[in-house]
Amino acid sequence: MSVSYKKLLHLLVDKNISTATLSKKANFSANIITRIKRDEYISLESVEKICKTLNCKVDDILDFKEEKKNDK
Repeated sequence: MSVSYKKLLHLLVDKNISTATLSKKANFSANIITRIKRDEYISLESVEKICKTLNCKVDDILDFKEEKKNDK
């Protein structure tokens, strides 16, 4: 199973907040933003910081998706 942060990126657009502003307000590095844009794992601590900063719940910012298996 993998994670998708499309909901977060859409929420930022809706709230007119840049990723740089989120990074600064939530107090985490730009590397976290890069990982989010690539749909890579980020720590639960980072997820918590984002939720507190945006006043939202975890399911407002991420989805879990099934990984497609390659048939060889």
